[in-house]
Amino acid sequence: METYMQENRPLTYLNRVKTLSRAVIEHRTLCQVGALCVRCDRGRPEVLLITTRRTGRWFIPKGWPIVGLEGFDAAAREAWEEAGVRGKVKKRVFGTIKYSKVVRNLFAVPAIVDVYLLEVRRIRSKYPERHERLRRWLAPQEAALLVKEPELRSLLSKLARRLGADKQRFAAVDHSAVSA
Repeated sequence: METYMQENRPLTYLNRVKTLSRAVIEHRTLCQVGALCVRCDRGRPEVLLITTRRTGRWFIPKGWPIVGLEGFDAAAREAWEEAGVRGKVKKRVFGTIKYSKVVRNLFAVPAIVDVYLLEVRRIRSKYPERHERLRRWLAPQEAALLVKEPELRSLLSKLARRLGADKQRFAAVDHSAVSA
């Protein structure tokens, strides 16, 4: 399976169409990075979901790899830009999500997202895409019910199991007072 990585530059509409069209024509899979953002609120683990800009589906912060940054650093940047959160990101991929990226209801491009865990330390009310998306904190099991992508549901369930097994370590880092 060949993959296509977006160059590090702002995506104008035409550049985005060119990138996605090339991926379709060349039968390539788009590669993206995502952040599964986790916090502890009053002793209970929660994950952050945001809405996608075009369809309003619930998903995790994700975007294109950035030339010069490791995948985990690019995922952390996406979490900041799309959801206004910062924290400690794990360097190992937690899991992957395959989905079809639908472009303006014209065509679908296969995409794969490498997902990194991000332990949220700060939540801001002012961030780059705050007017374009909604964000919601949920228990991992509740979040799994909201998302449409089966592989994201599976990752959320995996996280719920892991947090259940590692509850004491995670609860020691309570972020319920973190905001602004």
